Amino acid sequence: MNNLATLYFFCGKMAAGKSTLAKQLANDHNAILLVEDDLLSQLYPEEIIDISSYIKYSWRLKNAISDPICNLLLNGISVVLDFPANTQNQRQWFRQLIEKTNAAHELHFIDATNNLCKQQLKKRSRDKPDGTAFTSEAEFEAITKYFQAPKDTERFNIIRYERS
Repeated sequence: MNNLATLYFFCGKMAAGKSTLAKQLANDHNAILLVEDDLLSQLYPEEIIDISSYIKYSWRLKNAISDPICNLLLNGISVVLDFPANTQNQRQWFRQLIEKTNAAHELHFIDATNNLCKQQLKKRSRDKPDGTAFTSEAEFEAITKYFQAPKDTERFNIIRYERS
């Protein structure tokens, strides 16, 4: 099926600017924006306390919304997924959506330095209560060790932004 819908998704370290770019692309392309952090906080407000619980509930959410996302794409509606595509394993889900719908896609890779991400993390965490998950430099380090930049062999249409 050939349609005009595009799937937009993102790769980049924590606080690289993925969510800001996601909002901009959704606005620019009149696309549906789905934000994993918002959905998870509404569905599982007390359950996500560490990386392993995040992984559990993230996959549960992805399984629940895969068919509706595919239906949007198949009906010519572009979708911006503010969900991390930060590891090869995470990118498999996006690959499944693309193959199921034959939609056009753009993987926006924000290649930002650790120092820039840590500075931005401090800024965005200022107004959050102490103890808020995924706001500390230690959590940044713990999550970043799993980061895998996309490779050409993964066959995604990659748009790269270098930020330092």
